[in-house]
Amino acid sequence: MLKIMLASLAFAAGASHAAITVTDDAGKRVSVQRPAQRVISMSPHVTELLYAAGGGERIVGAMNYSDYPPEASRIPLVGSNSQVDLERVIALKPDLIVVWQSGNTARQLEQLASLGIPMFYSEPHRLDEIASSLTRFGQLLGTEKSAQAAAQQFRAKVAGLAARYGKRAPVRVFYQIWDKPLYTLNGGHVVSDAIRLCGGENIFAALKAVAPAVSIEAVLAANPEVLFGGDQHDPADAGLNIWKPYKSMLAVERGNLFTLGGELLTRATPRMAEGAAHMCEKLELARQRRR
Repeated sequence: MLKIMLASLAFAAGASHAAITVTDDAGKRVSVQRPAQRVISMSPHVTELLYAAGGGERIVGAMNYSDYPPEASRIPLVGSNSQVDLERVIALKPDLIVVWQSGNTARQLEQLASLGIPMFYSEPHRLDEIASSLTRFGQLLGTEKSAQAAAQQFRAKVAGLAARYGKRAPVRVFYQIWDKPLYTLNGGHVVSDAIRLCGGENIFAALKAVAPAVSIEAVLAANPEVLFGGDQHDPADAGLNIWKPYKSMLAVERGNLFTLGGELLTRATPRMAEGAAHMCEKLELARQRRR
């Protein structure tokens, strides 16, 4: 009997310290021996996801532009998108590093991997992967309850938009992320998933690069019905104004040049539900303007 009790206690002790393992967005298994307490975020969208998953207080270091929620601005910085202060990273003694697969440079990723600290690659390509990011971070941080609630709320908002707009008449869309040079996004980017959610069609979805450069001529040839662009942060930025001279383009002819403000769609976070709602409303307006 004593042997059985001792064996049971040993099993229970081992189970209480069992590793927590999830699969990241690169398909790699990431394990921590106990819920992560000191996390470094290598992207603004990661910082926001960690907060939404209930782990904001665990973030000990972040990249520049980690400014949402507002309290994230107080997190010590460990670098920018061009360089990382490895000494600073080491000094912060993280037990988990979350990187942005396409936003951090290959050299940065190599340097961080060399530290031997568990590293999670974050790169949501679909809206539902934002929800699964929340639940996976909840597992790694031991904040499952908060994370699952946030994921459920996000999925409900997305489902509501899909029910309302998903079967509406398709609208051909050009999504502009920069005008000098002219850049857009392909069908593999999470923004394209938002476009599809609203019943839109990305005219450059088939391009191989995630953020390809395109020519004005290519856009004119595709003749989209709607043009989307972001805020003009500098008066020198032409933004969507570059298209106004092309009055025969369908989007210009019908006045369907729409600005989607803030970072509601540029960051793969729960706020994308709000950004997608704005996008859906603009596409519905474009449908109403059809003759």
